[in-house]
Amino acid sequence: MTNLSILYISIAGNTRSFVNDLQEYATEQHQINPARPTITLTEISDATPLKAETDPFYAFVPTYLDGGNGIDNGVKELMTNSLGEYIDYADNASLCRGVVGSGNRNFNEQYCLTAKRYGQQFEAPFLADYELRGTSKDVARVYTLLVANLHQSH
Repeated sequence: MTNLSILYISIAGNTRSFVNDLQEYATEQHQINPARPTITLTEISDATPLKAETDPFYAFVPTYLDGGNGIDNGVKELMTNSLGEYIDYADNASLCRGVVGSGNRNFNEQYCLTAKRYGQQFEAPFLADYELRGTSKDVARVYTLLVANLHQSH
């Protein structure tokens, strides 16, 4: 397989920025070694029509919470519901090979909580995390993890 498919949702632009950097890094890696996969991005929003996916994908999701601490007094997730509904549609969840989360470490236990919950809900591994827009080291680390996971999945 020479391509990784990523479905993501981006509210503040941080996730979009990270996956665009990841896609650019993958293209560079692919030019160095054609065996390394490139990345296709699909942004999911409230306006995205639900459709059945046909290829395996990775989900990238930020954490936006409103109320509760996510541990002992509940949690209300905000704004990422359209990605969850998309993954839940048809057999899409069975094609989700893993979840990558982002957030703000200041939120302690809530850091990447949405991605961890997606992993549980869709029975997909929580593969990696990065803070806010991530760094170039995060991009390289996440790409390496996705490629390793891709080879394990087959």
